[in-house]
Amino acid sequence: MKQVLFFILFSCFAFSQSKIKSYALENSGNFEGNIERVDSFPSKYIVPRTVDVWLPKEYSKSKKYNVLYMHDGQMLFDSTKTWNKQEWKVDEVTSQLMRENKVKEFIVVAIWNIPNLRHMDLYPKKPYESLSKEFKEKIQIEAKKSQFPFDDSKINSDNYLKFIVEELKPYIDKKYSVFTTANHTAIMGSSMGGLISIYALCEYPTIFGKAACLSTHWIGFREFENNPIPESFFAYMEKNLPEAKNHKIYFDYGTQTLDAYYLKYEYRVDEILKSKGYSTADSRNLKFEDENHSEASWQKRINIPLEFMFGKLIK
Repeated sequence: MKQVLFFILFSCFAFSQSKIKSYALENSGNFEGNIERVDSFPSKYIVPRTVDVWLPKEYSKSKKYNVLYMHDGQMLFDSTKTWNKQEWKVDEVTSQLMRENKVKEFIVVAIWNIPNLRHMDLYPKKPYESLSKEFKEKIQIEAKKSQFPFDDSKINSDNYLKFIVEELKPYIDKKYSVFTTANHTAIMGSSMGGLISIYALCEYPTIFGKAACLSTHWIGFREFENNPIPESFFAYMEKNLPEAKNHKIYFDYGTQTLDAYYLKYEYRVDEILKSKGYSTADSRNLKFEDENHSEASWQKRINIPLEFMFGKLIK
């Protein structure tokens, strides 16, 4: 019976993989290194979307690479194609760090968002479910006043993580020359991408060994009086954050625009990290004065979490 079940599962996986058609992007000088793209990655969990895989210029199948999964993939490499003409400059910064021998070599798996689904894909479901009916109703009212489309029946973050863990990661592990264990696998994002990254580490601690969360959007939507959302995230983290030593966690925040609303909550992040045994050896929660909530700000400092997670002195 087990053999039959294995055959069925393997056949389904093989069929799914057979539908994936990747191609190399032509580099017109807008990025450094090489990018292979899947225009519509098939999934039974989420709406299919583009996935880009960035490879170092000297990528070789003769050696193994670490893997960094990143959200909002369309914002990472080419500002000529982004809605706000900003980018993270992941390719330039990573290439420079590798040339300077400051980090272990890694590839970047860039998962594009679908704008009208982004909030529901990235909002951590279990913290929301822990709230009382009264708080949920309050959030529904406040969400309608914000720019974020919200329907609690459509929170899809658990399925988004299943897509990464059960569908995307097996494809990456098979197609590319990479290490597959947690201590070589990281996940990173900003704003809502920060929330889903720490959620991923908590839900799948044996898959992801490192998480970097920039300008984490603790307020959920917009700030409002007696907002229960931040504490729902913190209570979840207190219960589910893996103990230190086997994981590395990076948080940061600016002081301008949306980031200014996070300031009064950052002490809770520090408390939780300390209570779980994290120290400066395996965690950070850094403040960047006068930086705001934008790709322009994040690209100025992404070298810090990249070195923290993949630095040559890091095991």
